[in-house]
Amino acid sequence: MLARIPGANRNFRYLAPLYPRAFEAFDLREYDLVVSSTSAWAKGVRIREDAVHVCFIHTVSRFLFDYERYVGALRQAQGDKISDWLVRPMVRSLVRWDLKAAQRPTRYVANSATVRARVRDFYHRDADVLHSPADIDRFTIGSGSGDYFFIASRLLPYKRIDLAIDAAQLAGVKLLVAGDGPAMAQLRERARASTTTLLGFVDDATINALMGNAIAAIVPGEEDLGLVPIEAAAAGRPTIAYRGGGARETVIEGETGAFFNEPNASALADVLRTFDSRRYDVRRLRTHAEGFSPQRFIERFQAIVAATQA
Repeated sequence: MLARIPGANRNFRYLAPLYPRAFEAFDLREYDLVVSSTSAWAKGVRIREDAVHVCFIHTVSRFLFDYERYVGALRQAQGDKISDWLVRPMVRSLVRWDLKAAQRPTRYVANSATVRARVRDFYHRDADVLHSPADIDRFTIGSGSGDYFFIASRLLPYKRIDLAIDAAQLAGVKLLVAGDGPAMAQLRERARASTTTLLGFVDDATINALMGNAIAAIVPGEEDLGLVPIEAAAAGRPTIAYRGGGARETVIEGETGAFFNEPNASALADVLRTFDSRRYDVRRLRTHAEGFSPQRFIERFQAIVAATQA
């Protein structure tokens, strides 16, 4: 229903006050089992009292655990044309709904230990941990013969692509960034006359080629889980990631990648200057990626659902 609103895909953040009502309106009374996958709204669906709802949660709603940044991003997306006095009451209303809706699922399955901790801290609920699957068959092992580092990402402020652009400039290395998003204009300006090239949207085949030929993939921000290190490993390439969030679960230091410890350009630049991709074994990288296969995820998730129903 909301998808029929003109410009809904482009301006989805401004429809946020409508999402709670939309998800609560789903008629699920005939179902004994409901499985949801959510980062915000789907956990709030209503079911029969005797039904089971297993919620696979990708993160606690960002307007709850990252309130100030969410408010800022909402305003920035429209050039600060929306008044702060209008945005904050709207977001506070969403927070109240979110905390109440979070009590509805029968069981939570978090995509990382990082998210499990947020579920505990904000919703006061327990969660199993089952890492999200990666489409590893989309990637083939590359040569790693390129002279560049690579980022594949949605261009959002919390992804910290700005940090990577500055770090590449400091280290004097080439960086290619594939992806699009609300932060594109600001990042294009930041990358002007730098060692970074923003490629915009590229198709899967091009991502595979760029990843496989890169020196390494970079994950500069704190991710809920982050599948890029797994996709890079599937292409036989290591990852350089910020030591925080889900990357600590998808990167094995010294085996599938390296970390930088402080969330600033200088710390990342230090790693870029000395990084040697030749120390990473391609077969070990691919084997690591296969541990996140869709089939393995399906088997484990089905077992959790069955146990919950029992």
